[in-house]
Amino acid sequence: MSAVETSEPLLDQSEVLAAQETPAFAVGPELNPKTTNEDFSGVPGALGITIGLPTLIYVLYYALDAVPGAKVIDLCALEGYLLWFFGLVGLFYIVPGRILDGTTLRDGSHLKYKMNALNCFLVVLAILIARGFITHGELPELVFVADHLLGLITASIGSAFVLAFFVYFKSFGNPKTILAYGGNTGKPIFDWFIGRELNPRIGMFDIKLFCELRPGMFLWAIINVAEAHLQYRKFGYISDSMILSNIFQFIYIIDSSILEAKNLTMIDITTDGFGFMLAFGDLALVPFTYTLQTRFLATHPVNLTWLGIAGIVTLKAIGYYIFRSSNSQKNAFRSGDPSVAHLKYIETKSGSKLLISGWWGISRHINYFGDWLMSIAWCAVTGFNTPITYYYSLYFAILLIHRESRDEAKCSEKYGDDWKEYKRIVRWKIIPYLY
Repeated sequence: MSAVETSEPLLDQSEVLAAQETPAFAVGPELNPKTTNEDFSGVPGALGITIGLPTLIYVLYYALDAVPGAKVIDLCALEGYLLWFFGLVGLFYIVPGRILDGTTLRDGSHLKYKMNALNCFLVVLAILIARGFITHGELPELVFVADHLLGLITASIGSAFVLAFFVYFKSFGNPKTILAYGGNTGKPIFDWFIGRELNPRIGMFDIKLFCELRPGMFLWAIINVAEAHLQYRKFGYISDSMILSNIFQFIYIIDSSILEAKNLTMIDITTDGFGFMLAFGDLALVPFTYTLQTRFLATHPVNLTWLGIAGIVTLKAIGYYIFRSSNSQKNAFRSGDPSVAHLKYIETKSGSKLLISGWWGISRHINYFGDWLMSIAWCAVTGFNTPITYYYSLYFAILLIHRESRDEAKCSEKYGDDWKEYKRIVRWKIIPYLY
């Protein structure tokens, strides 16, 4: 889940439609039109999120058991974090991967992308397993992560600020740079926050795609394992709830790495600029708030009954089935697969097609519903001992509702009366018969 956006690499229906349409190539001054609509209520909202979300991470950290003697400013943690970040940059260059073309840009060009997130993740896991054998399970690296978590939070937030300033100033270096439609207001604070440049790069190294799946996403998995390791050191065993939490979230992380290429048609990559919003979400919000369940369980083991395990796994499976099968149906329709030729649709005046049957006749964002059910299963492994561990499900619901409203405004403006007819047929936004 990325940043203040979901990390899921598949598209929603409105994004598929955008990808289907022929792009309008622009030259000259129209290549980067001025942004007139400011998301998040403009500068006040940008400032509120920039201050509020880092504060939230610290609040959530202290809401659970803080490590005794932990320091907010921790030079060892900063060194460790920078070694982690730039180590992954090195792996990007060293580890082999496929080279793919991105979507067509406004100037008619295509960027090249190296797809090796899965290979890099496997290298990280191999190193961790090797260290486990070498240290006879002591794994001082995992001990370091658990003991210096507060300092790592500060290091990641600081890195997000530095990276956001770097890409913002870099966006002024070349007059041919393609800017994001939403990040060219001319207001420095807002453009820095939302992202001014669409695809900030250093050579073939795409900063946005790298941050989307690697430093924060991989660290998410490492923190979860570190918390399981901490639980074992404290209690002499690893609880079934901790194992389940690690498995659920590991599946999501490995699935995202396997499907890395799907990111190339995702709204984060095709439309949104890369600024503080995405940098902070990718580097800090994901690894340090999506791990609240394992952090809690590390010091408060929850032993689930077989009935509890069955219920949680069933909820997760239902959510995953809805999520994956609806996305597969959408992608099959997009590619003209004959297996979905029976599906009904509205053909808009622009030539796009809006699905009104199958999964997409049940609700306009049925995949969001499946994704949200999975988030509840993730949180349920901690039982009902504290509301803190349900932060992820609440945050995810807010995020999905915001994204749905943004899609709604975009599609309403784009399709006009066709969109009104579509909403008349497909009434529900996300949750069938409820919302």
